[in-house]
Amino acid sequence: MASGDIAHVDPASLPIGSAVTSSGRVSAALYPGQGFGTPPLSQDDLILLDDTLKETSEVARVRFSVFIGDLGSDVVAGARAALAKAPEPYNGALLAVSPNSRDVVVVSGSDVAGRVNDRVAELGVSAALSAFKQGELVDGLVSALRVMATAVARP
Repeated sequence: MASGDIAHVDPASLPIGSAVTSSGRVSAALYPGQGFGTPPLSQDDLILLDDTLKETSEVARVRFSVFIGDLGSDVVAGARAALAKAPEPYNGALLAVSPNSRDVVVVSGSDVAGRVNDRVAELGVSAALSAFKQGELVDGLVSALRVMATAVARP
């Protein structure tokens, strides 16, 4: 899949209780008594991150996304592959964090690459790293998103 292509999920391939929402996200329900196990982030952290993604995307007119996980040996290629699977990748920017390799990468889609440029990415990564060094993953993500949105929104 090339950068800028939209990933489509076949609803028929999803498990029972799953659906593709109008925004392109996959939503899944659990049967009573089933749990997600121990989530990596608290409910409050997830709400904060979700609110921040919505707020910054509206302010900057860029569809921000966050990826936390292994990006592979080529972290930029891994981040681009993750962005390609996000809704509206051509109009999006992805903040990707690979905890095991301690890499932080920002990649942007073709329609916003001029606005979410290297300078903006550097500002975001710097904001994230200062919080990450204190063990604050969510605070780092929120700071990076807010700094990047502010930089992109300014004329």
